Amino acid sequence: MTSTARRLLQRQVFPLDRDTDVFPLYVDPDPAILDADKYEVGGTHAAKELNRAALRQSISSGDGIHPEQILSRTALRMAAGEKLSFGTYFNAFPASYWRRWTIVDAVTLDVLVRGAGTAVTVYKSMANGRSQRVDSVTVTGSEAESVRFELTLKPFVDGGWYWYDVVAGEDGAVVEQAEWSAEVPEERAAHGTVDICITTMNRPDFCAELLGQLGDDEQLAPYLDEVLVMEQGTDKVSGSAVFPAAEKALAGKLRVIEQANLGGSGGYARGQFESLRKGTATYAMMMDDDVVCEPEGIIRAVTFGDLCKRPTLVGGHMFSLYARSRLHSFGEIIQPYRFWWMSPSYAVNDWDFGARNLRSARWLHQRTDVDFNGWFMCLIPRSVIAEIGLSLPLFIKWDDSEYGLRAKAAGYPTVTFPGAAVWHVPWSDKNDALDWQAYFHQRNRFVAALLHSTYPKGGRMILESFNHQLSHLVSMQYSTVELRHMALEDVFAGPEQLHADLPIKLGAVREYVKPFSDAQLKVEREAFPPVRRHKPPKRGKDEFEVPGRRAQLMAAALAPLRQFRKPRELAGEFPEAEITAMDARWYRLARYDSAVVSMPDGTSAALYRRDPDRYRDLLRRTVAMHNRLRQEWPALAERYRAHLAEMTSPDAWAATFGLTDTEADDGADG
Repeated sequence: MTSTARRLLQRQVFPLDRDTDVFPLYVDPDPAILDADKYEVGGTHAAKELNRAALRQSISSGDGIHPEQILSRTALRMAAGEKLSFGTYFNAFPASYWRRWTIVDAVTLDVLVRGAGTAVTVYKSMANGRSQRVDSVTVTGSEAESVRFELTLKPFVDGGWYWYDVVAGEDGAVVEQAEWSAEVPEERAAHGTVDICITTMNRPDFCAELLGQLGDDEQLAPYLDEVLVMEQGTDKVSGSAVFPAAEKALAGKLRVIEQANLGGSGGYARGQFESLRKGTATYAMMMDDDVVCEPEGIIRAVTFGDLCKRPTLVGGHMFSLYARSRLHSFGEIIQPYRFWWMSPSYAVNDWDFGARNLRSARWLHQRTDVDFNGWFMCLIPRSVIAEIGLSLPLFIKWDDSEYGLRAKAAGYPTVTFPGAAVWHVPWSDKNDALDWQAYFHQRNRFVAALLHSTYPKGGRMILESFNHQLSHLVSMQYSTVELRHMALEDVFAGPEQLHADLPIKLGAVREYVKPFSDAQLKVEREAFPPVRRHKPPKRGKDEFEVPGRRAQLMAAALAPLRQFRKPRELAGEFPEAEITAMDARWYRLARYDSAVVSMPDGTSAALYRRDPDRYRDLLRRTVAMHNRLRQEWPALAERYRAHLAEMTSPDAWAATFGLTDTEADDGADG
């Protein structure tokens, strides 16, 4: 008989900073008001849209716990008769993930409670969100009493959670702690260790504060093998006033490696490289420098990874740094025909747990299986890195998603694990589809598709790229079109150039777009001429209404033809309109011959001007380039796949890092 040992899987936690914005992620005073089942809603488009709109409506009562109720990291005080649910993002137990991916088949919940007459009730949910009462215990004495529940994981094949609710007795209650544990084989009882790999560039205070969060958590310390900071900027993390305290808190486990700016992929590849050759940590975790971390999530990711049936990449979720109860995405896949990252069709992005709790949303109870996890927080087993290699040399964009697909092809899944998370600046506040990052989006997406697409010629990718080019052309975003052309030219150049381009391409891209008016961002509105139009809007019509589907299709047909016409009078000297970032859609921009357009981050604006001659030239090149893609796709795919192992090898990366053979072998720190 195999000997076993009891291992802690998850413990009850509360935010030590007592930030009320995040309380809904830890404890919930509201009841569960379950939304409609999708089969009740039906299959019509109107019914689905109406249901999605209803899902966005807040059902929160506005009640909440007081910060003073949090007594410690694990303890919470409750008033007499108060009822609270711990069926929340950080304190519910994601049973279906443990059931699907790990060797654990049963768990034990121990809750330590003080307060005579206090009731602890355990619930479970099904994959469709319906909850079921499992068991309940009432504390009889006034002293702290431990109540135990033995719980099977068998019913969770498709989804579902466990959680517990507490109703305080007439004298109030203190929930001292709660722990989920399991019997595991003795060789799995000891936890693994992790190298945290952080790439940073000119965010010294943000990065130093993150290091402090990692160093200040006593529970996390035994799990940390080393914290590796890849310093790629000129405003260095070591110069932050916060850095000395963070360095001291990490007690010799911090190593800062200075190198040229090789982007996120170059920074993370260096972390993977160092972790691999050091060989002492079980995992390497990729983590952004501009996040706020929940250290407990790192412990949970390591614990989950330790008990997975096979080596598994374990990712965390991303919450908004500015609206801290809002979840960006519950998991992401690569839609194979489009080869584009997205959430599964049933998921709702930008989900606000402060408006509708976990127990009230059916879709959150279905287990979400993913293709990859963003490297804002992603745990990778060292054994996987040793087998499939390091990151592709892509600078930024698609390095994390390509790695997930590569690992999946080698038999190593990725799990985006509930209860592991960071807070990050949301993607919606960035301008990465239009600025210099557009080059990396386009090039790297095609590189990843050439490596991994299962469809001939990438499925819909070439057509979709062509359509995107048209939308940018009719929107007067000529710099973006040129960058995307440059990206495709570099795809044709082949995989041999990726490492060589890594340290120089960003500078080349930024220099290339400088002459373009739509790429010249101005902070002050006075930097642009005033708005003047030759004719006012027809019949005084509101130009910022959202057009219907039919109107958009008509615009798609007519807008490309309109671009051949001569611009209206005054448009060359004065903008015809000021357009906010939220209204800067192609079908709106296509109406104008010039406009001042603000950027999504709200800090600047640019002047767009229509140029028929440039439009003709760019359209001709767009057609030719996408025809070439169709013709050369099979040969390009074969070429990229043949070079994948070489591109991602430690030796290739060592050369890019500028390490000599001796340095690459002896563990020098750059």
